Amino acid sequence: MSRTKELQKNLFGGTTSNARQFGMIFTLIGVILFFQIRTDGILLTSGNLIALTQQYAYISVLSIGMLMVIVAGHIDLSVGSVAAFTGIVVAKAMSQHDVPWPAGILLGLLVGAAIGAWQGFFVAYIGIPAFIVTLAGMLLFRGGNQYIGNADTVPVPPGFRTIGAGYLPEVGPDTGYNNLTLLLGLAACVAVVWRELHARKVRKQMEGAEPTPLWISVIRMAVMIGVIIFATLRFAGGRVGTSFPISGIILVVLVLGYSFYTRNTSGGRHIYAVGGNSRAAELSGVKLRRVNFLVMMNMGILASLAGMIFVARSTASGPQDGLNWELDAIAAVFIGGAAVAGGLGTIGGAIVGGLVMAVLTNGLQLTGTGSDMIQIIKGLFLLGAVALDVYNKKQGRFSIIGSLMRPFRSSSPATPEEPASPDREKARI
Repeated sequence: MSRTKELQKNLFGGTTSNARQFGMIFTLIGVILFFQIRTDGILLTSGNLIALTQQYAYISVLSIGMLMVIVAGHIDLSVGSVAAFTGIVVAKAMSQHDVPWPAGILLGLLVGAAIGAWQGFFVAYIGIPAFIVTLAGMLLFRGGNQYIGNADTVPVPPGFRTIGAGYLPEVGPDTGYNNLTLLLGLAACVAVVWRELHARKVRKQMEGAEPTPLWISVIRMAVMIGVIIFATLRFAGGRVGTSFPISGIILVVLVLGYSFYTRNTSGGRHIYAVGGNSRAAELSGVKLRRVNFLVMMNMGILASLAGMIFVARSTASGPQDGLNWELDAIAAVFIGGAAVAGGLGTIGGAIVGGLVMAVLTNGLQLTGTGSDMIQIIKGLFLLGAVALDVYNKKQGRFSIIGSLMRPFRSSSPATPEEPASPDREKARI
């Protein structure tokens, strides 16, 4: 294997499953460089990066839940309406019933869990397709938002606004930077080094496993640490009173937690099994109804959290909250490499896909592009990105979806309903 191919295979993880974001990451880099030049360097300034994080954190939160829904073989069209409904309920509770803002956050999560459980019941136990259930939910909770709020805006208290518009506080000596943001960046660098060394140690202990070449590990750590240092200095060096947003902290915690869950727990693996082949998963002992119920319930919780983050940043809940959020979340997931049929996709891929759309939108806004053209360009970009990937797959070139499906082609056993035929075995060879 040449060093170029070896680098392509291992740079982002050492295995095919970890290298699945290879093409998406370079797409993101290309979009960033293009708009950094077009905006004369404004795109990567401290102020714009902080604003970008706050503006699109809620979409990234939605994309985490949407990724799990799509991997399980479903779709959720109600997330924007659920977010708006939760936002108005929480805002009303705090402004008119004097509910403390921490209790308001808990109330919002409970509302989201109840809505998710309600929709999950119809999907998992009644057997109604998620598309229909969530389409009904989209209409129902959009109307509920306008009914409860009387189509008016309802302000939220200052304490609640912290989760959407707050920053890490200033502590310690005056270094010219936000010290907590610097410590956060340092912790991230240490985590990158530890993870790389731990992965090498584990692979060395595995019998028959080939460890990643040391030079690739060094390059990977250098690239990731370089990106972390650059981002840390940008976020820590903004105008006085700003730093890494609290909404960004919430997003980071969710990404780490859900990445661990989907990759390292039986519950996470069951989601992929159900989406890949629900019949085979059921024969293997996976409880389909439970998995589908929990996936939809989890989406409701994350939708409520996204709604509260948006309301906190906007300082008020309004009747137009949540419009088309589901489309942005779905686009992020598919750009991130998820399969339409389910069974494939990663949390990291969904976040990268969301970043691509966020940077694209932000760059177009900075260049003075109108809102109408922004929607047109985003739609064409989504269609073009997926079409190009499918074309590359058919031509035998590097394909995100193809690289995602490759391990499953070679290792998935034939199901009782779909035995492997001799012709298929010859084609595989």
